[in-house]
Amino acid sequence: MSLSARNLTWSAGGTPILRNVSLEVKPGELLGIIGPNGSGKTSLMSLLAGIRRRQGGDLLLAGEPLHALARRDVARRIALVEQQAETSERITARQAVELGRIPHLGPFTPWSKHDDAIVDRALEEVAMSDLGGRFWHTLSGGERQRLHIARALAQQPEILLLDEPTNHLDIGHQIGLLHLVRGQRLTVVAALHDLNHAAMFCDRIALMRAGRIEAVGPPGDVLTAARIQAVFGVAAEVIHDAKAGCFIRYHHPDSPAPQPGWIAEAS
Repeated sequence: MSLSARNLTWSAGGTPILRNVSLEVKPGELLGIIGPNGSGKTSLMSLLAGIRRRQGGDLLLAGEPLHALARRDVARRIALVEQQAETSERITARQAVELGRIPHLGPFTPWSKHDDAIVDRALEEVAMSDLGGRFWHTLSGGERQRLHIARALAQQPEILLLDEPTNHLDIGHQIGLLHLVRGQRLTVVAALHDLNHAAMFCDRIALMRAGRIEAVGPPGDVLTAARIQAVFGVAAEVIHDAKAGCFIRYHHPDSPAPQPGWIAEAS
């Protein structure tokens, strides 16, 4: 399923946050959104999910205006995992995941064994089956984040939006989670801080700066040493590999800066 933003604008308190953002998310791809803090990544994700209403431009879901769709219809097609999604309710881990089934329930579609099976599978996919009976407030930040992913998978969306999904996770679970998401038959948009994760797992990357899209394309085209220096203020080498794509090697601040255009090629 496709998702499109056309000349999208949004402001908060009179301050422009997104400035004429245009973006086409292709069906079945994993699109990474990268950029420094304050570049507008989280605001863009909220607009794509329909949580915030655009103030200018258009948002289209499979060619239909997103704002014209009923909230339940949007929730059946798009799932969002936010950075800081918490609850004060005294619920178990399993009950948190069961919330993902709400868009599919109604007066004539009560909870069924089919819903139980979907929740079981979602818990298993994030390696949380054994903790289903634990209360939410007893879980670590990483465990809660994995449950948010499970809740989104239980929602059975066609598009999955992830706002910095690897927060609070150790490196093993970070890579495992992105590998899990990459293997789903979904269209995925993920706002990511780690440029190497973006290079490793994304089909394309959209680089944001100051509320605008700076560049969009395959990781090896977008992640250049010059762009990393200009946008993030960090000196780095971009190492290209014919099999693995590319990865970034950052320079220590006290190290001599690499020469302009210096790109290492792995053999």
